[in-house]
Amino acid sequence: MTTTLLHQSPADFATPLLVIFAADTATTKDSPATPTLLNSSAAIETAATPWLTSADFKATLGETFLLPAPAGIQAQRLLLIGLGKADKLTPHELRKAAGVAIRFARPRTLRTLAITLPEHRALPAAASIRAIAEGAILADFDIDFYRADRKDLSIQSLTVLSASPITEALQTAFNEGVILAESQNFARTLINEPGNILTPTELGKRTAAMAKDFGLQCEVHGIDKILELKMGAFASVTQGSPQPPALIVLRYEPPTPPSANSPILGLVGKGITFDTGGISIKPAADMDKMKYDMAGAASMIATMRAIAQLKLNVRVLCVVCSCENMPDGHAFKPGDVVTAMSGKTIEIMNTDAEGRLVLADGLHYAQTLGATHLINAATLTGAIGTALGQINAGLFSNNDETTKHFFDALTITGEKFWRMPATDDYRDQIKSQIADILNSTGSRYGGATTAAMFLKEFVGDTPWIHLDIASTTWLDDAKPWQSKGPSGVAIRTITEWVRSYAS
Repeated sequence: MTTTLLHQSPADFATPLLVIFAADTATTKDSPATPTLLNSSAAIETAATPWLTSADFKATLGETFLLPAPAGIQAQRLLLIGLGKADKLTPHELRKAAGVAIRFARPRTLRTLAITLPEHRALPAAASIRAIAEGAILADFDIDFYRADRKDLSIQSLTVLSASPITEALQTAFNEGVILAESQNFARTLINEPGNILTPTELGKRTAAMAKDFGLQCEVHGIDKILELKMGAFASVTQGSPQPPALIVLRYEPPTPPSANSPILGLVGKGITFDTGGISIKPAADMDKMKYDMAGAASMIATMRAIAQLKLNVRVLCVVCSCENMPDGHAFKPGDVVTAMSGKTIEIMNTDAEGRLVLADGLHYAQTLGATHLINAATLTGAIGTALGQINAGLFSNNDETTKHFFDALTITGEKFWRMPATDDYRDQIKSQIADILNSTGSRYGGATTAAMFLKEFVGDTPWIHLDIASTTWLDDAKPWQSKGPSGVAIRTITEWVRSYAS
């Protein structure tokens, strides 16, 4: 998609489809809907007003109303999209509504459209422009890559029209929205790939190619390096698969070197490209979805892609431990004891609790590479979905300050995370009788927290955040602004978290 930000009257812009946003300005709960255009163009208001007063359009969030061949404007079609109640407007509604515009256009073979920047005190121009760019690009994604009869419905050209002159700040906001959304779609493409295509080796190749394109340092190591580093937890998970593992390390150095005592941020991702559960094999139902057990890794790789383009002034490194979890005669077994890179011994109670094993070595390795702050993302537990459903992802941390940085970022990105407990009174549940810790408790209670407590053993006093994105990584149903399939959750927020540490 080619994207352009332009200062021009929307009524004078020739396009197959012009999108205008409206909000319900009714002042009381019981008042009838009062749809109001968020645009000052007299010509557009003249064309739309008869329909705004007809009760056919109420401006609820995502609601659409198409006016073909509107009189007095250059566009061939005028599409009204609702943003919901005016007194509850934020750029997050606008992000969704921009996605609705794209999802409306795609099946109608409209390949070019223009979206008008709304005018409202609750919608600052820079934040709104960024939200429109993000929402539109994210909506132009579908999962049907491997269909023989696939029709390419991609939007070719999007123009965002602003009534105000395009300042440097507005152009920067627009460019950032494009970068973040394209990076998120990069992750979604990886997550969508089947396990026979995206092996650990292939993930390493694609990461290295991306790194070369955007100026990141990249190393991809195999089993010899993993054993040399004594990553016994990671190595144990790889044993049952004929596919070799990949230890992927990305480094970002800002153009202006930060001071010597500046933070170094460590991003760690779970990269299980297919998870059968190993010897503790999963039920057959829904096992196909385990191709996305590498979504945490994809999120971190895509975040590095965004950081490199945004040129944030902070050092960042990324560690991905990638392998398959398979159940052959070489596979690790319940009852085994393995030794992690940190020296901690782990009693294996369940081989389907493998993600925390690879993260344990990844988190420790990131610290040996110099990380002063850690954040990891993983499709770690089904229990997080039981606790939070498919709306909020789970956040666990050992540090209130770094958590505040993350939650401050949510106000910018609109993503939803909920902080869960990771306090020491849960630690007894992962004690082992014959080793230092258990990799799984076997209890039906607090599974997401006990998994977080396991990871906490490997970060020490380093400020750390664990994101359990298992229940929000894959959308089973399409939304008006987004296709079904991989969501790419957390990338925008992790990027803003990184930005918060930039000097």
